Amino acid sequence: MKKPGFLSKLKADSKLKLVESSEEICSSYMEKADKCLKSAKILLQNDLYENSVSMSYYAMYNSLTALLFKTGIKCENHAGSIILLKRVFGKVELFKIISFAKEERIDKQYYVTSEENFVLTRESAKDMVEKTEDFLVKTKLIITELKNEEIENIRLEFDKI
Repeated sequence: MKKPGFLSKLKADSKLKLVESSEEICSSYMEKADKCLKSAKILLQNDLYENSVSMSYYAMYNSLTALLFKTGIKCENHAGSIILLKRVFGKVELFKIISFAKEERIDKQYYVTSEENFVLTRESAKDMVEKTEDFLVKTKLIITELKNEEIENIRLEFDKI
């Protein structure tokens, strides 16, 4: 877990900031998320498990980016975006899912070893795709149900960082 000052540092470096809320950018990132999920499924069907896990993570990350833009938050850092999901939005369960997916992507993409924690099976890649489907459904629901007052409260919470 990052230190409490991590988000503040991102803000100071202009990698995390409030911007105008954008339905258009939100929609574009959700479309990108859907395409990544589709890719993850195709890769899984073709026994390309590492790539499937990576695409699953990016599907989640793109849907998170969509949520951020819906509320007018721009973050140029994966870890920062994920922390915001918990800290500003209060979505602990989604935070846990995407955090796990990020770790899996890093492990499977960058490390080649026979150690048990790095072995990737069809079942674990399939499980990641299923988690991604659930994550996207929940993220879309949050985006759809967000009211202007909630967006303002989220932006106020962001200001406390």
